Amino acid sequence: MESAKKQLEFALEKYPEKVEIVPLQELVLDSARRNPKRPAYVKLAVPDEIVKGLRGSRESSDLLLLVRVPKQVQERAESPIVLPGEV
Repeated sequence: MESAKKQLEFALEKYPEKVEIVPLQELVLDSARRNPKRPAYVKLAVPDEIVKGLRGSRESSDLLLLVRVPKQVQERAESPIVLPGEV
């Protein structure tokens, strides 16, 4: 997990134009919460090349991540006030 985080940080800093970001809500076709008979799930509509890359070898595929940005962080991103540690 730490390796994926480092790769994401590097990509966002050095190659931001190559990173694709799509809000998950835009891809959801179906979802269900966990119940005693099955786990929770989300069914997504994604391009075919992404689906093909999920089952291939890890060495030749792109890094796909599910990233959560907490609401508190989203609100701080829009604030003009810079808090200590945000520099």
